[in-house]
Amino acid sequence: MDINNFQRVGSLSNAHAGSQFEELARTFFATQGLALRRGFEAAVGAGELKKKRKFDLGSDSPPVLVECKSHAWTQGGNVPSAKMTVWNESMYYFYLAPEKFRKIFFVLKHDRKDQSLAAYYLKNYAHLVPPGVEFWEYASDRASGMRLR
Repeated sequence: MDINNFQRVGSLSNAHAGSQFEELARTFFATQGLALRRGFEAAVGAGELKKKRKFDLGSDSPPVLVECKSHAWTQGGNVPSAKMTVWNESMYYFYLAPEKFRKIFFVLKHDRKDQSLAAYYLKNYAHLVPPGVEFWEYASDRASGMRLR
């Protein structure tokens, strides 16, 4: 039997865990009055040339783009540096997306030493977060979301 040391404990697969979190986010934002579609496409680009990119969730009316991440601290309690790179990539796509869109980064709340992963990211990578990008944390133990920024 192969053991994948990078597999999320208690989940069928990392892709499955991500898909479940996207659905949770979609349901949460529906309670906030936002009807979002999964795999929403928007044209992104640094110049005149644009290319369609699928965001986790989104809508044309109102214009909203959402990226969802359910990443956690490593099992040893360290920063998941490869995951932070993925978060940086999301910030870049938000930067390249049309200004008309409300941009939301929705993450699963994970604490370590009284600091969540999202709070850590905002403390250390705020310079990479485009203006107007909202950071939301979802606390699964309370089934509630909170806007951090």
